Amino acid sequence: MAIYPHQIDEGYTLNIYSKSSIPDNWVSSLSLKPLFNHVDIDYLKLVKKIIKSNNKRETRNSTTLSIFSHKLSINLQNGFPLLTTKKVFFDGVIRELLWFIKGQTNSKILEKNKVNIWKGNSSQEFLENNFLPYKEGICGPIYGFQWRKFGEKYPYITNNKLHYTDGIEQGFDQLGYILHEIKKNPTSRRLFMSGWNPNQIHQMCLPPCHVSYQFYVDNGKLSCQMYQRSADVFLGLPFNIASTALLVHLMAKMLDFGVGMVHICIGDAHLYEDHLGVVEEQLRREGSLYELPEVEVLRKVDKIEHYEFEDIVLKNYKSHPMIKAKMFA
Repeated sequence: MAIYPHQIDEGYTLNIYSKSSIPDNWVSSLSLKPLFNHVDIDYLKLVKKIIKSNNKRETRNSTTLSIFSHKLSINLQNGFPLLTTKKVFFDGVIRELLWFIKGQTNSKILEKNKVNIWKGNSSQEFLENNFLPYKEGICGPIYGFQWRKFGEKYPYITNNKLHYTDGIEQGFDQLGYILHEIKKNPTSRRLFMSGWNPNQIHQMCLPPCHVSYQFYVDNGKLSCQMYQRSADVFLGLPFNIASTALLVHLMAKMLDFGVGMVHICIGDAHLYEDHLGVVEEQLRREGSLYELPEVEVLRKVDKIEHYEFEDIVLKNYKSHPMIKAKMFA
């Protein structure tokens, strides 16, 4: 059942080069207080804010519209924050997050399960163009490696010979430390995990976009604040929101907590110029949102890396159809 019949002017025209062509109510129309916190409301408000800024920038991989500094706050008690104005590939969210949690960095593991989000950045052509010595599919010491083995020498094979990048002999398991620390000291201010390691950035196929996570326990609920230095708002951000929320759910189940808030602080929030046509298609759907789904984690595990795809169930997800767009590597 669709909810929130927000109506906007159906006659608007998208023209990013003329601020006068963007109605003022694109931003103000979403300022009405919703029945409850709904991720689509805040997400589309950000989209409109970026378009209204008209801040065109030539960047590493394409032309964007961009703003600097934005925060999203999502109450997980109101449902799981999966967009309903377009279908989000939740199977991909699950598989990528478990890939991170297990410390895996080979894109072929994801590709076997039809998750191709790392394929472009780990193609042989891309790796060679970025002077990386890995075989196709090998991403280097990216997210999961830093989460579980921060700073450790990264092993890779070329010409049937094992090599290591620069690094320390034994890295630090940040995620494992956080889970252990929460159990013995839930009010700790040191529940912090970073994917940003300047010493190994040049060894990664892509520097991390969601660079840090801080966790907070209050009244039996687990919350997380994630900092994202760069957000592809159309394709990447819906995925990042869902992934952060799912991480909180998995950790909360393991630790016997409820779920609280997810706060996402974004540095460079941008829309690619080539995505503006599909962005407009999504904005037309803002008058017909659906209730948020629920996520159930079926079992409690002793170690977070023991979670498997089948342990996570998405319930009652209703949305508008998926909108496809080019992913910029």
